[in-house]
Amino acid sequence: GLVELSREAIEDEVVAAMEERYRTAGAPRIEGAVEAVRRAGEELPLAVASSAPMSIIRAAIGSLGVAGLFGAIVSSDEVPTGKPAPDVYLLAARRLGVDPTTCLVVEDSLNGVLAGRAAGMVVALVPNRAIPPAPGAREAASIVLDRIDQVDPRRLAGLV
Repeated sequence: GLVELSREAIEDEVVAAMEERYRTAGAPRIEGAVEAVRRAGEELPLAVASSAPMSIIRAAIGSLGVAGLFGAIVSSDEVPTGKPAPDVYLLAARRLGVDPTTCLVVEDSLNGVLAGRAAGMVVALVPNRAIPPAPGAREAASIVLDRIDQVDPRRLAGLV
């Protein structure tokens, strides 16, 4: 017969499957991203501010070997309103102990760009070729970069 599952049960199953996949096969990699994070982390405090559930964020950064580089990890689950509201970015800045206006956000989505701008942060859009950002993302960003390895804190410091 047909089994009806609640939305929460379905979400729990999806999250558990993603966690397992990240633990066993690793999270999807954006070429140059791990290196860019390591380079930036040598000079600056770093945070993750994501719409994903915390368990997925932790599984992903754990599988990529960069978990120890982040001073703050924030999920939209922890704030009243997700992206494009600025809440998740403002909480990340607060946990890092930094002024939001001195932060550089690296984003690949329209909602993420809008959230970073609403938080008063400088936003670098790095479009994902596989899933391009919605129309308006380029215009809303402070700067558009072709590749994640172009995220160089020294080069972009003048924007902040």
